[in-house]
Amino acid sequence: MHKNLRYCMKFFDIFQALATGVGRLRGLSLLIALALLCAHAQAWGQTAEGAPLTDLPRAALVIGGRSVEVQVAATPEARQTGLMFRASLPEDEGMIFVHDSLRVRCMWMQNTLVPLTAAFLDENGSILGFADMEPLNTQSHCSPGPAAFVLEMNRGWFARHGVVAGQRIDLTGIGARP
Repeated sequence: MHKNLRYCMKFFDIFQALATGVGRLRGLSLLIALALLCAHAQAWGQTAEGAPLTDLPRAALVIGGRSVEVQVAATPEARQTGLMFRASLPEDEGMIFVHDSLRVRCMWMQNTLVPLTAAFLDENGSILGFADMEPLNTQSHCSPGPAAFVLEMNRGWFARHGVVAGQRIDLTGIGARP
Protein backbone atom coordinates (compact mmCIF):
# COMPACT_ATOMS: atom_id res chain seq x y z
CA MET A 1 0.00 0.00 0.00
CA HIS A 2 1.25 3.49 -0.83
CA LYS A 3 2.62 5.27 2.25
CA ASN A 4 0.41 8.37 1.74
CA LEU A 5 -2.64 6.10 1.66
CA ARG A 6 -1.58 4.41 4.91
CA TYR A 7 -1.32 7.81 6.61
CA CYS A 8 -4.71 8.82 5.27
CA MET A 9 -6.29 5.63 6.58
CA LYS A 10 -4.87 6.36 10.06
CA PHE A 11 -6.18 9.93 9.93
CA PHE A 12 -9.53 8.63 8.68
CA ASP A 13 -9.85 6.39 11.75
CA ILE A 14 -8.96 9.29 14.06
CA PHE A 15 -11.38 11.69 12.33
CA GLN A 16 -14.12 9.08 12.41
CA ALA A 17 -13.70 8.77 16.17
CA LEU A 18 -13.73 12.56 16.56
CA ALA A 19 -16.72 12.96 14.25
CA THR A 20 -19.00 10.96 16.51
CA GLY A 21 -18.48 13.57 19.24
CA VAL A 22 -19.12 16.71 17.15
CA GLY A 23 -22.42 15.92 15.51
CA ARG A 24 -23.29 13.96 12.41
CA LEU A 25 -23.33 16.80 9.86
CA ARG A 26 -20.06 18.36 11.01
CA GLY A 27 -18.48 14.90 11.30
CA LEU A 28 -19.60 14.01 7.78
CA SER A 29 -18.10 17.27 6.46
CA LEU A 30 -14.79 16.46 8.15
CA LEU A 31 -14.77 12.97 6.65
CA ILE A 32 -15.50 14.27 3.13
CA ALA A 33 -12.73 16.88 3.44
CA LEU A 34 -10.33 14.20 4.64
CA ALA A 35 -11.28 11.88 1.78
CA LEU A 36 -10.62 14.64 -0.77
CA LEU A 37 -7.31 15.46 0.89
CA CYS A 38 -6.28 11.80 0.86
CA ALA A 39 -7.23 11.37 -2.79
CA HIS A 40 -5.06 14.38 -3.66
CA ALA A 41 -2.19 13.12 -1.49
CA GLN A 42 -2.40 9.68 -3.13
CA ALA A 43 -2.19 11.12 -6.64
CA TRP A 44 0.52 13.59 -5.61
CA GLY A 45 2.63 10.85 -4.05
CA GLN A 46 2.37 8.62 -7.13
CA THR A 47 3.40 11.41 -9.46
CA ALA A 48 6.41 12.22 -7.30
CA GLU A 49 7.46 8.58 -6.99
CA GLY A 50 8.53 7.27 -10.31
CA ALA A 51 7.20 9.08 -13.34
CA PRO A 52 10.05 10.11 -15.64
CA LEU A 53 9.65 13.24 -17.72
CA THR A 54 9.28 12.18 -21.34
CA ASP A 55 7.28 15.00 -22.89
CA LEU A 56 9.84 17.81 -22.72
CA PRO A 57 10.86 19.74 -25.83
CA ARG A 58 13.76 18.18 -27.72
CA ALA A 59 16.68 19.81 -29.49
CA ALA A 60 19.60 18.67 -31.61
CA LEU A 61 23.11 19.71 -30.56
CA VAL A 62 26.49 19.06 -32.10
CA ILE A 63 29.12 18.29 -29.49
CA GLY A 64 32.66 17.54 -30.55
CA GLY A 65 31.48 16.87 -34.11
CA ARG A 66 28.84 14.39 -32.96
CA SER A 67 25.07 14.96 -33.17
CA VAL A 68 23.10 14.37 -30.00
CA GLU A 69 19.46 14.79 -29.09
CA VAL A 70 18.65 16.42 -25.76
CA GLN A 71 15.51 17.07 -23.83
CA VAL A 72 15.29 20.70 -22.75
CA ALA A 73 14.51 21.25 -19.06
CA ALA A 74 13.73 24.97 -18.95
CA THR A 75 11.08 25.18 -16.22
CA PRO A 76 11.62 24.81 -12.47
CA GLU A 77 9.56 21.60 -12.45
CA ALA A 78 11.49 20.06 -15.34
CA ARG A 79 14.84 21.05 -13.82
CA GLN A 80 13.83 19.57 -10.45
CA THR A 81 12.88 16.18 -11.93
CA GLY A 82 15.49 16.01 -14.69
CA LEU A 83 16.45 12.44 -15.58
CA MET A 84 15.00 10.88 -12.43
CA PHE A 85 13.28 7.49 -12.61
CA ARG A 86 14.72 6.42 -15.97
CA ALA A 87 16.02 2.90 -16.30
CA SER A 88 18.31 3.82 -19.21
CA LEU A 89 19.44 6.64 -21.46
CA PRO A 90 20.32 6.10 -25.13
CA GLU A 91 24.02 6.67 -25.94
CA ASP A 92 23.66 9.91 -27.88
CA GLU A 93 20.83 11.44 -25.85
CA GLY A 94 20.83 13.62 -22.77
CA MET A 95 19.17 16.53 -21.02
CA ILE A 96 20.13 20.19 -20.94
CA PHE A 97 19.07 22.26 -17.96
CA VAL A 98 18.43 25.85 -19.04
CA HIS A 99 18.64 28.52 -16.33
CA ASP A 100 17.65 32.17 -16.52
CA SER A 101 20.69 33.45 -14.66
CA LEU A 102 24.40 32.86 -14.43
CA ARG A 103 25.55 31.38 -11.09
CA VAL A 104 27.20 28.33 -9.57
CA ARG A 105 24.96 25.33 -10.32
CA CYS A 106 24.83 22.15 -8.26
CA MET A 107 23.40 18.80 -9.35
CA TRP A 108 22.61 15.59 -7.49
CA MET A 109 21.35 12.13 -8.36
CA GLN A 110 18.41 11.54 -6.03
CA ASN A 111 16.04 9.04 -7.71
CA THR A 112 18.31 8.93 -10.76
CA LEU A 113 19.08 5.37 -11.79
CA VAL A 114 21.54 6.01 -14.64
CA PRO A 115 25.17 7.06 -14.00
CA LEU A 116 25.70 10.47 -15.59
CA THR A 117 28.33 13.06 -16.36
CA ALA A 118 27.27 16.69 -16.05
CA ALA A 119 28.95 19.34 -18.18
CA PHE A 120 28.61 22.84 -16.73
CA LEU A 121 28.35 25.54 -19.42
CA ASP A 122 28.57 29.32 -19.32
CA GLU A 123 26.13 31.61 -21.14
CA ASN A 124 28.05 31.13 -24.43
CA GLY A 125 28.08 27.33 -24.26
CA SER A 126 31.73 27.04 -23.19
CA ILE A 127 32.33 24.03 -20.97
CA LEU A 128 33.52 25.09 -17.51
CA GLY A 129 34.02 21.56 -16.20
CA PHE A 130 32.53 18.12 -15.67
CA ALA A 131 31.19 16.03 -12.79
CA ASP A 132 30.81 12.24 -12.87
CA MET A 133 27.81 11.32 -10.74
CA GLU A 134 26.76 8.03 -9.13
CA PRO A 135 23.14 6.84 -9.28
CA LEU A 136 20.86 7.34 -6.27
CA ASN A 137 23.30 9.66 -4.55
CA THR A 138 22.45 12.99 -2.93
CA GLN A 139 26.01 14.33 -2.98
CA SER A 140 26.09 17.77 -4.63
CA HIS A 141 28.28 18.28 -7.68
CA CYS A 142 28.79 21.98 -8.34
CA SER A 143 30.06 23.92 -11.31
CA PRO A 144 33.59 25.36 -11.05
CA GLY A 145 32.19 28.80 -11.89
CA PRO A 146 28.97 30.59 -12.80
CA ALA A 147 26.95 28.46 -15.24
CA ALA A 148 23.80 29.09 -17.25
CA PHE A 149 23.40 25.52 -18.54
CA VAL A 150 24.07 21.98 -17.35
CA LEU A 151 24.20 19.19 -19.92
CA GLU A 152 23.80 15.63 -18.60
CA MET A 153 24.86 12.63 -20.68
CA ASN A 154 25.65 9.00 -19.87
CA ARG A 155 28.69 8.84 -17.59
CA GLY A 156 31.89 8.97 -19.62
CA TRP A 157 30.21 10.19 -22.82
CA PHE A 158 32.24 13.41 -23.00
CA ALA A 159 35.56 11.62 -22.36
CA ARG A 160 34.77 8.90 -24.93
CA HIS A 161 34.21 11.57 -27.56
CA GLY A 162 37.18 13.78 -26.70
CA VAL A 163 35.09 16.66 -25.37
CA VAL A 164 37.12 18.78 -22.94
CA ALA A 165 36.70 21.82 -20.69
CA GLY A 166 37.00 25.06 -22.64
CA GLN A 167 35.31 23.59 -25.70
CA ARG A 168 32.21 25.42 -26.90
CA ILE A 169 28.86 23.77 -27.64
CA ASP A 170 26.54 25.54 -30.11
CA LEU A 171 23.30 26.02 -28.18
CA THR A 172 21.22 27.68 -30.90
CA GLY A 173 19.14 24.49 -31.20
CA ILE A 174 17.65 24.88 -27.73
CA GLY A 175 16.21 28.36 -28.27
CA ALA A 176 16.31 31.34 -25.94
CA ARG A 177 16.82 31.11 -22.22
CA PRO A 178 13.78 31.82 -20.04
